[in-house]
Amino acid sequence: MKGKASKEKLAEQADLAESRKSYLWALRFLWPYKKKIAALAICGLMAVIGETLTPKMIQYIIDHVVKTKDTELFFAIIGGLVAVNLLMLVAKNFRNLIQRTIGELASRDMQLAIFKHLRKLGFSHYERHPAGETLSMFNSEVMSVMRIYRNFLPGVIDNLLFVTVAMGMLISISGWLSLIILPTFGLYYLFGPYFERKAALYGRQTGKARIAYNQSIYETVSGLREFRAFGAQPWYRDRTLAKHKSWSDVYLLSATFSFARGSFRRFTFYMGAIAVFLTGYYAVTNHWLTLGAFIAFILLYMTTMFRLTLLVTMLTEQKLVINQTIPLYQFMHKPIEVEDPEKPVHLKEVLGGLVFEDVRFQYPGQPPVLRGFSLTIKPGEKVAFVGTSGGGKTTLFKLIGRFYDPTSGVIKLDGVPIQELTMAQLRESIGYVFQETYLFGSSVKENIRFGRPDATDEEIVEAAKAAYAHDFIMQLPEGYDTLVGERGMKLSGGQKQRISIARMFVKKPAIILLDEATSSLDNVSEYEVQQALDQVLVNRTTIAIAHRLSTVKHFDTIVVIHEGQVAEAGSYEALMARQGLLYQLEAGQSEAGTEAEGGRIAHEVR
Repeated sequence: MKGKASKEKLAEQADLAESRKSYLWALRFLWPYKKKIAALAICGLMAVIGETLTPKMIQYIIDHVVKTKDTELFFAIIGGLVAVNLLMLVAKNFRNLIQRTIGELASRDMQLAIFKHLRKLGFSHYERHPAGETLSMFNSEVMSVMRIYRNFLPGVIDNLLFVTVAMGMLISISGWLSLIILPTFGLYYLFGPYFERKAALYGRQTGKARIAYNQSIYETVSGLREFRAFGAQPWYRDRTLAKHKSWSDVYLLSATFSFARGSFRRFTFYMGAIAVFLTGYYAVTNHWLTLGAFIAFILLYMTTMFRLTLLVTMLTEQKLVINQTIPLYQFMHKPIEVEDPEKPVHLKEVLGGLVFEDVRFQYPGQPPVLRGFSLTIKPGEKVAFVGTSGGGKTTLFKLIGRFYDPTSGVIKLDGVPIQELTMAQLRESIGYVFQETYLFGSSVKENIRFGRPDATDEEIVEAAKAAYAHDFIMQLPEGYDTLVGERGMKLSGGQKQRISIARMFVKKPAIILLDEATSSLDNVSEYEVQQALDQVLVNRTTIAIAHRLSTVKHFDTIVVIHEGQVAEAGSYEALMARQGLLYQLEAGQSEAGTEAEGGRIAHEVR
């Protein structure tokens, strides 16, 4: 039991340390606006002085002005009260404006930092973490930090200033009466930490459960077509409801302990108020305290205790919010696996020659994918990667673009290891055409301009013509200004591919990587896309992943990849004559095609 208790204590200490680091990291984005924070504190102090002076002026009216019946002094003090409250109003308005400005600026800087880090983490992060998890982080953890900037931190500063000044005022009125505050809060802090620990524990669990639920919602929306096609809506609905129940249960527990702490705090506050009235009654009746001093004390006490209660509440709630930001802090401190070199080499002109020297690679926790891959590709050469699935073809594409770095070995571009080039120059030199093209929900023109943002309208039209896309674009309702819908859903597969090829024309990369660019198209669309590709591939280094050998027969070199190595390489005719692995792949495809055609004919006969 002692061992278990010590482990729990160590876990709590580790969580506390992580919370502090998370909080300090969040406050770092406020540092550039320290002058505004100082102005915020000054305005807050002016408002506090005005608010605490009012009870003292009322005390003076009751104890002195009423007794002397000095009308002029009375109206002078009333005028002073009006002036003080006007000053307080102006100070509060400026404080609120500065507070909102600081919050918005710091929130902007933090979100920009997250976007930059997300880009630096790169492809490996996206493969390991679903999009729903990242979106949930922006919807929950980022909003939690923004609450610190906009609400909690300014509120803590404001209430702390008020409590500090007001406590000085209370002591100046009656030091011994002020001592009642000590046992009141002493009673609270005997039991309050228990509620705080429980609320913090369930607060962290709430954050994790919310991420799981938000991810489920994202998958429900993004996978709607598949759910309907398989009739799986009830199944996934039940899963989503189960995750919502898990989130709801821990949230209710967190709220229960938070409310219990607040209720107990208010109970001690009201008990203290009763003690002040009882003690004050005897003090006034026995002339230990003037009536004006007692009224001023009561006014200040009630406001001070409210502010003190609010301060503790804000600190408690802020702690819960900080616990929710820990995943964001951990995300921002994830190591970047692929970085630019400190002293990069810059190629004046990229010709497109690639050399793979004994390249080895494996994904974390997975068996090796590439086992000593070596190959030389000359500038302007057209090379096809073929082989069975899992051989490492797509992985090679990822390594060329530095989505990952090899476990060992070197990849060189025009004689320079790609790790010595900036990723900006490397990726500007490479154009991709994937099996499924991603189009933004904007116009055709903007989707083509994505290849090179500074391209003119004339260059876009020229690129579309070269990609055999101009004719179908002009038939669209608004031509190049037609919105293509989410992910290009208003266009066919062949049309989307030709727009992606038009991007390549606009970008004019030295190297083009084709990842089964025509495998999902029908014969007519494949022919049209192949015509467009023949245009864009002229005088450019081209590497294509192909499962249909008919699309790469005319390539200069066909590389058969087997178990992460080059099994054989050469022209199509030479490799077929050897009757090696390529010959077997071709024979397998012919048999599969014959069986499929025979099945289709038999079905038509039936």
